[in-house]
Amino acid sequence: MLEEVYVADSTSIINGFLRRGVVKGLIKGKVLLHISLIRVFEEMARSDKSAGYIGLEELRLLRREVEKTGGVEIEVIKELPEGYRGYGFRDLEEVDAMLRDLALEWKAVLVTCDEVQAKAAEAMGIRVMLSKRGESVLASFEKYFSDKDVMSVHLKEGIVPLCKKGTPGKWKMIPLRDKPLTKEEVEMIEREIIERSRVSRDAFIEAERPGSTIIQLNHYRIVIARPPFSDGLEITIVKPIAKLRLEDYNLPRELIERFEKRAEGILIAGAPGMGKTTFAQALAEYYHRKGKIVKTMESPRDMQLPPEVTQYSKTYATSEEIHDVLLLSRPDYTVFDEMRDTKDFELYADLRLAGVGMIGVVHAASPIDAIQRFVGRVELGMIPSIIDTVIFIKNGTVEKVYELETVVKIPHGLREADLARPVVVVKDFLTGEPEYELYVFGERTFVVPVKRHLRGRGGKAKFSLEKALSKYIPPNDFEVSVGDNGEAYIFIAPEYLSSLSNKLMRRLKRIGKKLGIELTIRPKV
Repeated sequence: MLEEVYVADSTSIINGFLRRGVVKGLIKGKVLLHISLIRVFEEMARSDKSAGYIGLEELRLLRREVEKTGGVEIEVIKELPEGYRGYGFRDLEEVDAMLRDLALEWKAVLVTCDEVQAKAAEAMGIRVMLSKRGESVLASFEKYFSDKDVMSVHLKEGIVPLCKKGTPGKWKMIPLRDKPLTKEEVEMIEREIIERSRVSRDAFIEAERPGSTIIQLNHYRIVIARPPFSDGLEITIVKPIAKLRLEDYNLPRELIERFEKRAEGILIAGAPGMGKTTFAQALAEYYHRKGKIVKTMESPRDMQLPPEVTQYSKTYATSEEIHDVLLLSRPDYTVFDEMRDTKDFELYADLRLAGVGMIGVVHAASPIDAIQRFVGRVELGMIPSIIDTVIFIKNGTVEKVYELETVVKIPHGLREADLARPVVVVKDFLTGEPEYELYVFGERTFVVPVKRHLRGRGGKAKFSLEKALSKYIPPNDFEVSVGDNGEAYIFIAPEYLSSLSNKLMRRLKRIGKKLGIELTIRPKV
């Protein structure tokens, strides 16, 4: 009886399919491992890429299993198919293509987890052993999420495993066991995560760089960091603990109406872990229920949305490609999660000015900080055309809502009439009161806290004006009111209006100019 010969490609090794096939007795005979594949794994490991480490570790474990169970012979070969020269393969895809040709030439069984590779091999008449999607071992980290209140799990070699338990803004760090994790335990969890991410339909390796890997595995967001980028192998796994509808936030009716009728440039801001993405997810789902076409740009793609909402990965496309796809597909709203660098803000602005409704998510310690992140990246006067509504999330609730408008006026803090200029006024949406002003003076852009500034001067202005008036008019015949909008109203009994002296008028104007407050004199009713 002829011995069966198997050629294993990179996917079957990284995903552990080859090793499990040997352990279960599904693979018996001779397994051919090509030297080029091992060399590429080595190069990737030296570049701190997880696939390289996983590949080499799987081969080490495979030899250990063969020594235990027997029945399988592993042979490392150097022979190349006809037409190939040298061993200078740049990546795993090139090696896998060569291995497919080798399996054809040697009439061997190709072991793979890649469906495209399997179809191409079958088209060439090659026998294939293909791993079915989902045919993988459950990752051991999932036991840490048995409690539904666990928000995230933090694993690091030499450290006790920790979990963050609670809700946004109300959580505590809890150790999961008393004994620190060994390097081998963390490496095993890393290997299981990589295996599942390469075979599961609901998994994506969003970014793989020297020293770090970002993965979206079903609803888990996973960040793997390894030396020399970090001082030890570390895995952070985050799981959304709540999926809310917009109605669960008990928002004011005026804000709901704004979302439905006016808001098209929405900015959702907040500190890390405060629930920004959860709110953006609820808003996207709300627009979807209203019959709007909604798409998202995420990295990683961790929003839990209906299948009708297409989720794009920012990692796998250029800004130009994202721009073209979104303009041609004509969504009503696009959710841009985790805006970080200048290109992200420029893309948001470009799409908004093109007429696409935008919902951006940014990290910010305060709502005005979120607006300031656009300063210097776009012209100041264009900001209200790009952003019309700012939602600040704290501890999972909407704490502040701003609206923006551009007016031509004398900025607060300046007094001369010839200094009037376009000013971006940031108002509290619910009260309509201005809280900040953004304007250009010289070559610098200033952000002035209007409300706080005026409140600090209001009492002093009222006292000074009343003191000056009381020398000429009885206290019961005048009234002074200083508002937060930078104006002071003086109400004077009609019989005293015609007898106001020039000296008193000059003094009142001098007080107003000194404090930067405009005076309006009206008859007292």
